[in-house]
Amino acid sequence: MEDCIFCKIINKEISSEILYEDERSIVIKDIDPKAPVHLLIIPKKHIESINQLEDKDKDLISEMLIIAKGIAKDQGISENGYRLVINTGKNAGQTVDHLHLHLLGGEKLPWA
Repeated sequence: MEDCIFCKIINKEISSEILYEDERSIVIKDIDPKAPVHLLIIPKKHIESINQLEDKDKDLISEMLIIAKGIAKDQGISENGYRLVINTGKNAGQTVDHLHLHLLGGEKLPWA
């Protein structure tokens, strides 16, 4: 956790453009966007990946989805569609070992 870039952003040790923040989550722009809108919904609680989720985290995950829905509307992409992605593990493309939800949209997205 000491070297976790998302924890450092959450703790304001590294600056980032925060588009949304509440007591449990933040939303930032992805630094390597794959779509015109590519945002990350990140829980403030350090959870390495989906594999480390516990039953007590159910509310946190549902909150992340509700936040994504609201941010998609705010970004003007909810009507035409958007994609939500959680990568789990290196083979799936997870590059930061801190659970996060990708919100992508703003154009027609290829499947893979």
